[in-house]
Amino acid sequence: MILVGELSLWVALLMAAWTATVSFAGGHLRRDDLIESGERGIYATLALVMLASAGLWTALFTHDFSIKFVASYTSANLPKIYTLTAFWAGQSGSMLFWALILAIYSALALWTNRGRNRVLMPYVAGTLALVLVFFLATLCFGANPFERLDWIPPDGRGLNPQLQNPGMAIHPPMLYLGYVGTSVPFAFAIAALLTRRLDAEWLAAVRRWSLIAWFFNTVGIVLGMWWAYVELGWGGYWAWDPVENASLLPWLINTAFLHSIMVQEKRGMLRKWNVTLVVSAFLLSIFGTFITRSGIISSVHSFAQSPVGKWFAGFLIVAIVATAYLVSTRLKDLRSRAELESMVSREAAFLYNNLIFVGIAFSVLWGTLFPIISEAVRG
Repeated sequence: MILVGELSLWVALLMAAWTATVSFAGGHLRRDDLIESGERGIYATLALVMLASAGLWTALFTHDFSIKFVASYTSANLPKIYTLTAFWAGQSGSMLFWALILAIYSALALWTNRGRNRVLMPYVAGTLALVLVFFLATLCFGANPFERLDWIPPDGRGLNPQLQNPGMAIHPPMLYLGYVGTSVPFAFAIAALLTRRLDAEWLAAVRRWSLIAWFFNTVGIVLGMWWAYVELGWGGYWAWDPVENASLLPWLINTAFLHSIMVQEKRGMLRKWNVTLVVSAFLLSIFGTFITRSGIISSVHSFAQSPVGKWFAGFLIVAIVATAYLVSTRLKDLRSRAELESMVSREAAFLYNNLIFVGIAFSVLWGTLFPIISEAVRG
């Protein structure tokens, strides 16, 4: 099963790359056979990632200490519930968990839009497949959860005692569901920009998925606050830890978007703003993952410094540059259909609301990055 799991990761990477290629080609050439091949590719990628996940869970529950990840985060006497949660306790396992959720979301996005948004969906599938390519490539080349040890220890190290808490079974999955959930609105935004179909067609789907991501992010943050209070003994619910801040950033941006989207639906206003918010929520989710995995900022939540951090930094830079370029080439298509008539109107109130949320997000982001900037400037 271990060999099957590892092989599934590699095949999933190839399948995701194929899916991205045929989906974009099918959308551009308007070839139904390529579009259908891309849709089947998403479902096949999901099956392969599920198989890889089953392989890792099998290794965890059978105490296969020849696997480095298993030996690092479990032991023979670890309770079953924490053996289950060990899946996302370490770097490579949590990356696989992210890929699993992303594959599930991708399949659900295609399934719930079957027969609808036919022009957008090939590009949605292609964008989601590209994100999957990044995570699967990172797993295969930088954080292989099936990496083997040269010698087999008699027992594993076990799970960190602070992670042996019921919150471990709920808090991280909720945050992951919130983080990864921003990928689907991002994919719809990219599809709308590529096809120039920036009317109400993409908004309905984006609103539902943004609300899903916002809900899970909210639950994850609240559970994290409770866990910090009862387990970690910080003397409060919030410590402005960098990783805590990183989880708050996409929540703030999604909250702003869920308000401003109503203005676009009713009046056709804030079109540039809304696209920017959707893209920013996804990029900030990737940024939060980068903070957690790079080790560049000290945090009780961070993993040890790892080469994976460089992968995320590179992906983040490419995503920012590519989306900024795409938005800049569609500015004429994003012009508002109406102007703000009064500074005391309902639309103005929504705009003020958005400025407050975005202002708070910028302040939190600046406060999180300031130590790095200060160190870089002062040496």
